[in-house]
Amino acid sequence: MGARRTARERALQALYQMEMTPGSVHDALEAAWAAAEVTNKEPEAVKFARELTEGVMAHRAEIDRLIEQHSHNWRLDRMSRIDRNVLRLGVFELKYRPDIPKKVSLNEAVELGKNFGTEESSAFVNGLLDRVAVALGKQ
Repeated sequence: MGARRTARERALQALYQMEMTPGSVHDALEAAWAAAEVTNKEPEAVKFARELTEGVMAHRAEIDRLIEQHSHNWRLDRMSRIDRNVLRLGVFELKYRPDIPKKVSLNEAVELGKNFGTEESSAFVNGLLDRVAVALGKQ
């Protein structure tokens, strides 16, 4: 598995944990790495996971507004915690990381939904992120 995919998984786990038990990004990421039983962390993965987690937390209000604005008949608080945090990561990448192509952000979010969510998660995540991407003018 690539460093960026690993980083996205750890960031998702950290965001999920911080929703359950508020705490620092550092502590949540350390717990995510420990839970994955990773002893030799790739520096690139550690750095990218931190950037994603800190970025989502710094822009969470705006990210959540975009998600709610483009989700049809779904309030943020009614979404599963996994879906909500996968969406937050995807929207963060779409809006604040122009260095990551739209297709990559969408594909990675769909994979996170498949791996950590329910059967419906990947389609839900894909559809909503696609609407957000169009609204943001991403090609």
